[in-house]
Amino acid sequence: MAGRAARRGCLGWDFSTQQVKVVAVDTELNVFYEDSVHFDRDLPAFGTQGGVHVHKDKLTVTSPVLMWVQALDLILEKMKASGFDFSQVLALSGAGQDCFSISDCPVWMDSSTTTQCRQLEAAVGGALALSRLTGSRAYERFTGNQIAKIHQQNPEAYSHTERVTLVSNFAASLFLGSYCPIDYSDGSGMNLLQIQDKVWSQACLRACAPHLEEKLGPPVPSCSVVGAVSSYYVQRYGFPVGCKVVAFTGDNPASLAAMRLEEGDIAVSLGTSDTLFLWLQEPTPALEGHIFCNPVDPQHYMALLCFKNGSLMREKIRDECASGSWREFSKALRSTEMGNSGSVGFYFDVMEITPEICGRHRFNAGNAEVSAFPGDVEIRALIEGQFMAKRIHAEGLGYRVMPKTKILATGGASHNKDILQVLADVFGAPVYVTDTANSACVGSAYRAFHGLAGGTGMAFSDIVKIAPNPKLAATPSPGASQAYEALLPRYAELERRILSQALGTLE
Repeated sequence: MAGRAARRGCLGWDFSTQQVKVVAVDTELNVFYEDSVHFDRDLPAFGTQGGVHVHKDKLTVTSPVLMWVQALDLILEKMKASGFDFSQVLALSGAGQDCFSISDCPVWMDSSTTTQCRQLEAAVGGALALSRLTGSRAYERFTGNQIAKIHQQNPEAYSHTERVTLVSNFAASLFLGSYCPIDYSDGSGMNLLQIQDKVWSQACLRACAPHLEEKLGPPVPSCSVVGAVSSYYVQRYGFPVGCKVVAFTGDNPASLAAMRLEEGDIAVSLGTSDTLFLWLQEPTPALEGHIFCNPVDPQHYMALLCFKNGSLMREKIRDECASGSWREFSKALRSTEMGNSGSVGFYFDVMEITPEICGRHRFNAGNAEVSAFPGDVEIRALIEGQFMAKRIHAEGLGYRVMPKTKILATGGASHNKDILQVLADVFGAPVYVTDTANSACVGSAYRAFHGLAGGTGMAFSDIVKIAPNPKLAATPSPGASQAYEALLPRYAELERRILSQALGTLE
């Protein structure tokens, strides 16, 4: 450990739902230390399950704030006991889930604020107007709506609140020993920040609670150095007096930093749910998905799209059509042609987020709905459909494939080269695979280096260019663009048709 302890570098933190994690990254951008404290296991006195308390109404989900404070103390003590040399830490940054910080704090899983969401949308002229203003329509987990609920249901607690924070800037405040401002990127996940102007929306503030702007404080660029670690950490752990704290941000923006996305790039996480991260220059906010301020370039934006029917849906079709074998599943993808001879499928065994559709729907080349496909056609229809949906909805937020576009894939399905080949073909861009273990932590450490180097005056890409490169996994097949040129608009039209049927509005 002594050899590793002498390495200079930055710390990256992640205050996530189930644990607090930390990594140390040296000046060559290599991870040389990592540790974690798991809430349920390591802090059982708080009685959490999965890091949270689910209330009797099944809608309210909270997490005790004191638990996060104790977890930070515990992990720092573990680092100290291991011989970690804090004196070599140049700067630190971190990430957190979004929420409103009170003693028992609502977290992203909370869905108890539907009434407040509708009130906020009505106050600014509707859901689309709110999305154009703040980057998203009103969502129950977003902090503005949580604040409104607390103000309405517990006005005394709200009036006695001196400061309202997200988990991200709350955690940063622990290191500073004073209030840390909210950064632009995590702040744009609150339904309160005007993403174009980077200021709090007065209309949204008024709709949520009185005197809210002074309780939030002014937002700052995500790469801002917000101060130095407090004397407590210098004296107790040996941090250097000049160790900088770079503004903490949200976990998704921190993951974008870890993947080192650039303009035109896409990151695809192919897990239980599929998630798409997009780098945007000119966003088009919509009723679906989210637009955030970019965490590494304040002039640009990032978009986030989530799809519930990810790996579990792929596994179901594998079991039904390939005898539970990924080898047979891949063989089916290789044996069927791009475009699937016009066969298109939609596979939503649970209610999808984007779009809000449930059920399985199959269409032949003549757009007639059919009850089943042959097994190999079913497999390709599933994978093509999943990736066509991602491209169509990404373009709905303003994304466009560029000549320099690259796709970075992670998650379980990113290990299947035949699935990645379909991804490359549908998007018409090369696919790379990247190891994103502890991505929010690593991205936070990268952001700490960025802030240390001057933040907005220094391109993030220049800071991280020496980091390990992702590996090329697939390039578009010859003829791919022609195969999907006609299929993509067909898929979009059929999706609208299914959605209209689901809403009972099809004429």
